[in-house]
Amino acid sequence: MIGTWMKSAGGQRVAGLAALLVAAALGTSAASASPDKIVGANECAECHKKETAAWQKTHHFNTFKGLPKSKDAKEIASKMGVKRLKAESLCTSCHFTVQEVKGKPKSIAGISCESCHAPGKDWFKVHSKFSGKKEGQETEAEIAARWQKAEAAGMIRPKAIYTLAKNCFSCHLVPEEKLVNVGGHAAGSSFELVAWSQGEVRHNSWYNKGKANPPASKERQRLMFVVGRIVELESALIGVSKATVKKDYALKMAKRASNAKKVIKALAGKLPEAPELAEILAAANTAKLKLNNEAKLVEAAGKVSVLGLKFASTYDGSTFGAIDKFIPGPKKYKGSVSN
Repeated sequence: MIGTWMKSAGGQRVAGLAALLVAAALGTSAASASPDKIVGANECAECHKKETAAWQKTHHFNTFKGLPKSKDAKEIASKMGVKRLKAESLCTSCHFTVQEVKGKPKSIAGISCESCHAPGKDWFKVHSKFSGKKEGQETEAEIAARWQKAEAAGMIRPKAIYTLAKNCFSCHLVPEEKLVNVGGHAAGSSFELVAWSQGEVRHNSWYNKGKANPPASKERQRLMFVVGRIVELESALIGVSKATVKKDYALKMAKRASNAKKVIKALAGKLPEAPELAEILAAANTAKLKLNNEAKLVEAAGKVSVLGLKFASTYDGSTFGAIDKFIPGPKKYKGSVSN
């Protein structure tokens, strides 16, 4: 099924499937982007004032000033030989936004717009210029073409739910063995896509002109819940692939991957109309959760990624009512939302 789905527009099977699966699994996180591609949150704030105001009340924003003062962060940095948290990639790749300033990389913010939606240099002007017209004057065809160009240039829009979720997990599940085993950094947070995206980081005010910041629809939350679990499995497999010694990192990553498999199995039973879930579980089971098994684990993660992307683009959550009782409600959202 994977090979059948991955065909080019001309109908020819894509060559080098194994290599493509590896690329799909590893990817490139927006959080670890090249500094020369970052435009900075101020560019976004010109139009997205409400969204920026919401961001400024989050932990993502406060990490810029708060993290360097943190006792725990200082202890981890000392163990890792890091002298400046805002200057070393081990820290900046997840905790800061790094821009090229006067030819040198400089941390300019905490986790910001481009950490999630991708570096904006190649797309932010395209997405905001209304096809050279004023807002409201574009034809539907021009709007569609504009978004297509922005996406082709690298913009990760909210509809790209799987890619957005991978950005979240690229930091919330740490793919760095030494940082955990030597530095004492947590192997990851208890990240769950619905609870964490509908809390303090929520900024759904663009489409109502800033009048409100409502939660995602029930249908989207259903899709987010399942997609989040698929991405968690993919990310955990990558995590296990990085493990070389039987210590804290390896044990926690293996446990997370094992638990993620159990969740996918349960979801597959609840959602028989989505056969991709059973295929995802089967793909994950092609690689054992053991040390020094990187090639097979990365390939398995790549298969999960391909199927996960297909899943996210196939369903809208409207038929997933069977999982409603498992989706976190407002009381479980991470942090208070800014309206």
